[in-house]
Amino acid sequence: MTPPRKAPGRSAAQAARPHASQPTRPRTALALAGGGPLGAIYEIGALCALDDCLQGIDFNGFDHYVGVSAGGFIAAGLANGLTPHQLCHAFIEDRPTEESFDPSLLLKPAWAEMGGRLRRLPGLLGEALWAWGVQGRSLTNAFEPLGAVLPTGVLDNEDIHRQIEHLFNKPGRSNDFRQLRARLTLVATQLDTGEAAPFGRPGWDHVPISRAIQASAALPGLFPPVNIEGKHYVDGALKKTLHATVALDEGVDLLLCLNPLVPFHAAPQEGRSRRIPSLVEGGLPTVMSQTFRSMIHSRLALGMKHYERAYPHTDIVLIEPDQRDAELFFANTFSYRQRRELAEHAYQQTRQMLRERQAELAPRLLRHGVTLDPVALNDTGRHLIPALPAATSPPRAVDQLHATLDRLQQHLQTLPRRA
Repeated sequence: MTPPRKAPGRSAAQAARPHASQPTRPRTALALAGGGPLGAIYEIGALCALDDCLQGIDFNGFDHYVGVSAGGFIAAGLANGLTPHQLCHAFIEDRPTEESFDPSLLLKPAWAEMGGRLRRLPGLLGEALWAWGVQGRSLTNAFEPLGAVLPTGVLDNEDIHRQIEHLFNKPGRSNDFRQLRARLTLVATQLDTGEAAPFGRPGWDHVPISRAIQASAALPGLFPPVNIEGKHYVDGALKKTLHATVALDEGVDLLLCLNPLVPFHAAPQEGRSRRIPSLVEGGLPTVMSQTFRSMIHSRLALGMKHYERAYPHTDIVLIEPDQRDAELFFANTFSYRQRRELAEHAYQQTRQMLRERQAELAPRLLRHGVTLDPVALNDTGRHLIPALPAATSPPRAVDQLHATLDRLQQHLQTLPRRA
């Protein structure tokens, strides 16, 4: 017979009390997948919609938070007491407060990494010339070691750690896994072994949360691997998409999962998206995006089937975008104006999804004391982000810059079609 699960944070005396005297509360967990800036924007908008439309669930009151890559930042924020709407203010709206997270930090070149690699060039070049001219090796074989000169990432991620560290060291928050009320697991991948690194679990919980977020989001080729105690770590999505097993193994009654990246279905659907004849017209970036999304989503689909078989007593609810949603697929996440629009779009699309799946979701959620709020669900005038008042609009020069970048992106997207 399986012993009853012990709720986190209870004393030994509380655990020893008769079961009848203990309130029965469902154990809940939240698992957030990665997806870069776009994934973070979608998840914040979707979480705000869920927070508004679901009654009986506290998004700062889950028993376990699991985050991968960009989802790790959001999971850590929720575990630290930041509400979904506060995360929206900090990450989406660019309000001039100490809570704000500056997305421009994601575009800082990794000068230290590039400089360190270039300093190795003279020695490696000398060795290659010696191997080719003196030892008689083939040109390809002799110059192959020069690949070590290439940087492991083109963008710096050290400031990400510093800003999150500053955010979580404020009063009432913690950058220490062991000081949080709920369990938080942030998954990275150890580069030299390919194994998952579950920061926050026993043996891994001494690493600062901000450093674990930096490691979990270190997408190879974009950001350099993160050195923690002499070992190097990269994006946790390389191993799995969700890593929800770490929460399911501890026993939860309700698991909410958010996955922001899905493959795009280009077939025209009235009222769903603009007509996209073929993704090949978008060139290499569009093809690579669709390939990457298809790979991670097929892996997620297999994982969800495994979860349902292996944990039949847990209700698992997956929230993700409509695969026909062109606005999300073709988004420019580094545009300030579009970042607000995307968060609003994710908010509205999630509310629409809840309305469409109401018959399916309502009884599953009700088993755990969660109900759908019909007022919030059907309020046609409800918005996540209000329009910017004229007095608080960005300065004219900044507004012109955003408009120019938006036009440039649109122009670049049309070049393959014109060609």
